[in-house]
Amino acid sequence: MAPGADGRCEMRLMVEGLRCASCVWVTERVLERTPGVVVAMVSYATGRATIRWDPAQVDLPTLARRITALGYHPRPLGVEASADRSLLLRLGVAGFAAMNIMLLAATIYAGWWDGMAPRYAALFHWATLVLATPVALWCAQPFFVGAWSGLRHRVLHMDLPIAVGIAILYLQGVAATLAGRAGYLDSLAMLVLLLLAGRVLESRGRRRAVEAAAALVGSVPRTARRLRTESPSPGSVEPRLESSETVPVQDLHPGDRIDTGTGEEIAADGTVLEGSAQVKMALVTGEGAPVLLGPGDRVVAGTVVIEGALTTLVEAVGEQSVVHRMAAELALAQDRGIAPTSADRIAPWFTAITLLVASLTLAGWWVFRGSEIAIARTVAVLVVACPCALALSQPLAAAAGLGAAARRGLLLRSSDALLRLGHVTVVGLDKTGTITTGTLSVTAASDATLRLAAGLERYSAHPIASAIIAETARRRIPLPCAQEIREVPGEGISGVIDGTRYEIRSAGPGATEVRCADAVVGTIQLGDVARTHSSRTVQQLAQLGIRAVMLTGDHADVAARFGHEAGVTDILARTLPAAKADWVRRQQAMGERVLFAGDGLNDGPALAAADVGLAMARGAASSVLIADGIISTESLAPVIAGIRAARAAQTVIHSSQRRSIIYNVLAVAAAAAGLVNPLVAAVLMPLSSGIVIWNATRVERVIQREDTCAP
Repeated sequence: MAPGADGRCEMRLMVEGLRCASCVWVTERVLERTPGVVVAMVSYATGRATIRWDPAQVDLPTLARRITALGYHPRPLGVEASADRSLLLRLGVAGFAAMNIMLLAATIYAGWWDGMAPRYAALFHWATLVLATPVALWCAQPFFVGAWSGLRHRVLHMDLPIAVGIAILYLQGVAATLAGRAGYLDSLAMLVLLLLAGRVLESRGRRRAVEAAAALVGSVPRTARRLRTESPSPGSVEPRLESSETVPVQDLHPGDRIDTGTGEEIAADGTVLEGSAQVKMALVTGEGAPVLLGPGDRVVAGTVVIEGALTTLVEAVGEQSVVHRMAAELALAQDRGIAPTSADRIAPWFTAITLLVASLTLAGWWVFRGSEIAIARTVAVLVVACPCALALSQPLAAAAGLGAAARRGLLLRSSDALLRLGHVTVVGLDKTGTITTGTLSVTAASDATLRLAAGLERYSAHPIASAIIAETARRRIPLPCAQEIREVPGEGISGVIDGTRYEIRSAGPGATEVRCADAVVGTIQLGDVARTHSSRTVQQLAQLGIRAVMLTGDHADVAARFGHEAGVTDILARTLPAAKADWVRRQQAMGERVLFAGDGLNDGPALAAADVGLAMARGAASSVLIADGIISTESLAPVIAGIRAARAAQTVIHSSQRRSIIYNVLAVAAAAAGLVNPLVAAVLMPLSSGIVIWNATRVERVIQREDTCAP
C-alpha cells in the first residue's frame, strides 16, 4: 500500500471473531500500543477495523499478526466471511451438560442423607466429569483465549479471573473424582453457561446491516436505454438513424444519451437534453413533492420520473455519481469505535484484586493448614468472586430496555445503541417524512370541488391525484364517472363530467384549481402535514433537557411554518445531505451527543454520523438499514419512550454493578477467612446472578412510572 501525502498508510480490515465490547476495546488498546500506529479504531457494529500507521516503524503483516494473536481473524474487505455459529453452539452444549450435571449433583447430594452405594456414587462422579470436560475444554475456550491474549499484551479484563476460576474448578473436580469425592463441576458448568448466555445477549442484534452502502447503490437501476446513432451506408442520402438499446449501467460512459420514461429511475447523473417530466428528487433534497425538469436541468441517478419522459446526457457514472459518493460516506461513518463500558473499566481492577486475594488466601492457608484446605479456600474465593453478576448486569438490563422500547414502537438494533441513546443531548429531526408525513395531502377544498377533481384524477398515478383520491375517500364522497379523459404531462388533465368539460391546472405552489371553460370552479390546497404528537414530542424532549433542531432541504418559509406547528424554534432550512452530516459532526465536536431522526435516502450520511440514528419504518431502504433503530409507528412518541428506556436501563446497570461490588467485597472476605466453603460459594454464585436478573426487571417498572407521570 502506497503511503499518503503525510507518509502514513491507512487501511480498513474485517476482523472476525469479535463477540463483545471487551473484544473491541482490547483490540484497539493492543493496536494503539504498537509502535508506529497512529490511529486504531474498531467498529463494534460492522466488525471493520480502520488502522493508520507509519510504514517506517511497522508494516501491515505485523499489525495483522497482532490481531491474530488476540484470537481474531483479520481479512481484507470484500473477502467473504465464514459463518460464525460457534458461540451459540457452545451455549447449547454448555446448557445440555449443565442441566444433566445438576441432576447428577442433586442425586449425589441426596445420597449424602439417605445413603448411596459407593459404586453408584463413583459412577455419578465419573459421569459428571465426562459431561464437564467438554464444557471446560471447549465451551469455555473463548474465555481462555481472551485471558491468554490479555496476559500476552499486558491487558487485564474479565476473562482472566473467569479462566482461572474455570481451570481451578475443573482441576479440582478431576482430583476429587480420582479420589472418589464430589467436586464442584456443577458450579463449573453453570458458571460457563451463564457467562456464555451473557455473551449471546451482548452480541445478539449487535451487527447492523453492514451492507447499507450496497443497498443505497442498489437504488440505481441495473440497466439503461442508451440511444445509438447509426450512420447511413456510404453514398446514401438517407438521414442518420437513431435506435435504442438496453445495456447494463456499468457499460454507460460520459457522453452517452439515455431515455427514461414514466415510472422509471434515471440510471446516471447528467443533464436533460430533451423532454420534460415531473421527477421525485427525494434522493438529493429529501422532499417528497415532484419537481418539473426540462432541458438544461441536472438529474441524479436513482431519481424517479413520476410523469413524462427525458433524454439525458450522461456525465457521471459508477464511483463518480452522487449515489456512490453517498454510499462511500455511509461506509466510513459506520466504522466508528465504541467507548469501553463501565464493566470494562472496572474489570482490570476487579481482576487484579481478585487474583491478589486468591493468591494471599492460597499462601496463608497453605502455611497454617496445609495444601488441601488452602486449595478449597482458594477455590471458594475464585468461585464466589467470579464476575458473572458484574458481566451480566449490562446485557440483562439492556435487553430489558430494548424490550421496553420495542413495546412502545422503537426497535433498536443493539444494546450499545440503547445505552448511547441515554446520553443524547441534542436531537436533529428531518422535516419531510419525520416531523411531517412526507406525502401530499389535501389541506383545504370544498366537497364539490373534490368530487370533480377526483372524477378526473381517478385514473392518474400522479402524487396530486393520489392525495385528492385519498381525501375524497376520507370524506366519503362518491366518485363521478368521467369521459374523454386527456392528460398532458406537466400541464394538467381534462375530461367530461355530468356532460360538462372540466380541467385541472396548477394554481401555483401547493395549489390546484378546477376550471370550466375560462372560469375557476374551485381551488384545492395541497401540502405536507405534521405527524401526530410531533409538538408533544418536542415539548417532552425539552422537559428531558434535550434540545430539538429541525433540518430540511425545503425553503425557509415552509420550514418555519412546520417548525412552528411542531414547536421547534431552532431550524436549518435549505440543508443538503452533506450539510446534515456536517451539522452532526459540528455538534459532536462541541461535546454534544446527537440523535438524528430521518427517513430518506438523503438522510443516510447524517444517520450514520450521529451517535444514534433513528429511521421511520416507511422510509427509504438504505436509511432503515443504516440506522441504529426504527420508529415503527406513525408518530415520534417512540423517541421519548426510547430515551426513557435507555436512562432506566443505565440506572439499573449502575445499581446492579454497585450491588455486585458490595456482594463481592463481603463474599470474598468471608471466603478468604474460611467462613464460606466451595459448596456454599457455588450456591452464592448463581444467587448473585439471580439478583442481577431480578434487578433487570425493574427497567419496565421504572418506565411505566415515568409514563404515568408524563404530561
